[in-house]
Amino acid sequence: MRPGPAGAAALANGSRSQIKVLRPEILAPVERASAPEGPLPLDEILIGDCLEELARLPASSVDLVFADPPYNLQLESTLSRPDQSVVDAVDDEWDKFASFADYDAFTKAWLAAVRRVMKPQATIFVIGSYHNIFRVGAALQDQGYWILNDIVWRKTNPMPNFRGRRFTNAHETLIWAAKDSGAKNYRFNYELLKAGNEDCQLRSDWLFPICTGHERLKDESGRKTHPTQKPEALLARILLAASHAGDVVLDPFFGSGTTGAVAKRLGRHFVGVEREEAYAAAARRRIAAVESLPPEAVAPAPSKRSEPRVPFSAVVEAGLIEPGAVLVDEKGRHRAVVRADGALGLGAITGSIHKIGALAQGLPACNGWTFWHFRRGDRLEPIDALRSMMRERLRAAEGSD
Repeated sequence: MRPGPAGAAALANGSRSQIKVLRPEILAPVERASAPEGPLPLDEILIGDCLEELARLPASSVDLVFADPPYNLQLESTLSRPDQSVVDAVDDEWDKFASFADYDAFTKAWLAAVRRVMKPQATIFVIGSYHNIFRVGAALQDQGYWILNDIVWRKTNPMPNFRGRRFTNAHETLIWAAKDSGAKNYRFNYELLKAGNEDCQLRSDWLFPICTGHERLKDESGRKTHPTQKPEALLARILLAASHAGDVVLDPFFGSGTTGAVAKRLGRHFVGVEREEAYAAAARRRIAAVESLPPEAVAPAPSKRSEPRVPFSAVVEAGLIEPGAVLVDEKGRHRAVVRADGALGLGAITGSIHKIGALAQGLPACNGWTFWHFRRGDRLEPIDALRSMMRERLRAAEGSD
């Protein structure tokens, strides 16, 4: 492809490193019609410019966005290994921009287009490298997105730095953001993630290998179908963390279809946008071969925040524990008496299960449901077990209405 006007000027001036192919949407913005009110094209790959295709989607219609935009790697020359073999690096036209200003304009445009189709409580994950992620992060904040986390994907098998002039680039960064600062009920499957992480909170540094082996799509000649194909394990964690079965996941840079393949397996819907027909064709074949997991394997874990509120007084009133019963901590160091009004007595002090638990330990706060235990037979159990019994009764009562 011949360079555009900016590229021609750079050639005339003898510039080496900033001769880039300009994207059509930057050179000539397209007049876009209002989005239709029709249904989303679920589980489809839309072929075309991402800005034009996003403009056709209905507003406030998707639950989660995963975006793997061009990184603008700014490669100046062919990369070679010490044995002089050529590295299969990202040198495709879709990753080339004439300047940082053009890249920023494109970033702002697609972020605005994506934000329009996000539901009020939807969130977005954007992945990038040091080449682009800081520019993307600034654009996110400028447009009103509210950053929730930055996540480091640490690669177990990164490409080495062949020239020995820098640290091995062993990670990429994901930015997780809500649509705006007022989004308080965004999806985050905290209990599910914690349960799968041996009851420990999941951290913001994730360890996965880059996409290799049978998962890596290749053409007839053995060459990688897509140079930046992401591992399915990475997308699975994102979808499991921030969506439920039946939700709609949008990927505006669909590539080889990792988002669609994982969405289908996990019982989510997807909408993909991809301008390269060759990538889309490979993605369709890949997704068609995926089998969805059974519903019970992808059902959302119950969230404690969504459970009905049960005060300790209701547990006492229901007769699940008697007034005068003695509660102790797990190691039997502290004792408190259950009062008829649902409060606890600690000597001459009366208060809630939380306040008395905190006072007993000399701490500013305490979760009394897990701190205080009662005796059932020959073992101690947390009074949270009694709250669970109350919630089961409430569910049964609601089901009988």
